[in-house]
Amino acid sequence: MSKNLVILGGGESGVGAAILGKEKGMNVFLSDYGTIAEKYHRMLDEEGIEWEQGQHSMDRILAADEVVKSPGISPATPVMKAIAEKGIPVISEIELAGRYTDAKMVCITGSNGKTTTTLLTYHILKNAGINVGLAGNVGRSLALQVAREKHDVYVIELSSFQLENMYDFRANIAVILNITPDHLDRYDYKMQNYINAKFRILNNLTPQDAFIYWQDDPVITRQLEQVTTEARMFPFAEHHEDGSSAWVDDEASLIIDTPETSLNMPRAELSLNGLHNLYNSMAAALSACILDIDKEEIREALGDFEGVEHRLEYTATVDGVRYINDSKATNVNSCWYALESMPSNTILILGGKDKGNDYSEILPLVKEKVKAIICMGKDNAKLLDFFTGQVPEIHDTHSIDEAIATARAIGREGDTVLLSPCCASFDLFSSYEDRGHQFKDRVLKLKDSTL
Repeated sequence: MSKNLVILGGGESGVGAAILGKEKGMNVFLSDYGTIAEKYHRMLDEEGIEWEQGQHSMDRILAADEVVKSPGISPATPVMKAIAEKGIPVISEIELAGRYTDAKMVCITGSNGKTTTTLLTYHILKNAGINVGLAGNVGRSLALQVAREKHDVYVIELSSFQLENMYDFRANIAVILNITPDHLDRYDYKMQNYINAKFRILNNLTPQDAFIYWQDDPVITRQLEQVTTEARMFPFAEHHEDGSSAWVDDEASLIIDTPETSLNMPRAELSLNGLHNLYNSMAAALSACILDIDKEEIREALGDFEGVEHRLEYTATVDGVRYINDSKATNVNSCWYALESMPSNTILILGGKDKGNDYSEILPLVKEKVKAIICMGKDNAKLLDFFTGQVPEIHDTHSIDEAIATARAIGREGDTVLLSPCCASFDLFSSYEDRGHQFKDRVLKLKDSTL
């Protein structure tokens, strides 16, 4: 008798999981409480997969042998509570896909930098001629690629939400870049719950596998005192420490030292600037070395990689004021890294859906580098309370147009306007990409109006 597989969520991961399930002979039903995009309508119809939107047919859902849940669906929703009460196993799309491939898995998580590191790792491997797929939070559905394409290696960006429902999946290379408070509203405002979710990336590692991590992250270091892994350890740090596999030496060269490959490259030749990107480059280079990629190909790819959209993305200069789109900075630590690479006289645009943020982490850099803060959100009370009196001026705005107009009014030649919101985008925008695109659109229109 065929297995009943229910998919919750009709986005990229859900539709990919549905197609893989059907390919493997399961009875598949997909349900989305919201609206499914037309692109995914067509894919489901072409595959002959039953689906619904705008509702959950609980009789169908509770008849499942197994449920694949979209990462964005909280375990606290009524449908998930009903599934839990019935004792139906719930897995992620990544978990499902992992059952049907023997490809090598390079899995990357962290509170900040994971998209850049994932794309950089993919860039290195692709340029080296590896048959590599890109999946997870970036790229296309892993399940869909396993069903249709069959790569030798997958580079996968994993959020804490995706890791929650992964059990038997095994990474060959697991990377944790850093862990700072984020998504605490999802984790009962308990940091340890969030840490535990991130550390699920170490599940099932063997002595043949590798674990790459930032050696100076206090959260990772403390957790490693409680958690053991059989994997080979490859820590990275800004400067050489005991056991470091990657660091910068006294000659300002990036050093990578693994049993497979040793690499020396002047830091100035890296395509990505800033301390956070140094760490991202180390993690990507370590992954490539462990996979035995030629050192010259690694060096070349580290030097010609183009940055990630919405992450410290230069947009334009208008009347001598530089505008930088860092909309992907949806938490406080990500904003810290952005400010760390900024000059003084920065105008900082903050705001959005607060996820339990503690802004004290960025306060020293704000005092050092920020001449004005523009709050941009439906409700800016928390930001106004915290930062009033900490910067020379602070402004309360409630739309992208109002925020850009304020930046234009207060900006002077030599200033930098940085959109690095610290918050999720969902109060005024559909996503951080939407927020970044609207920011760039308004800035470019501003530039055109001055020509």
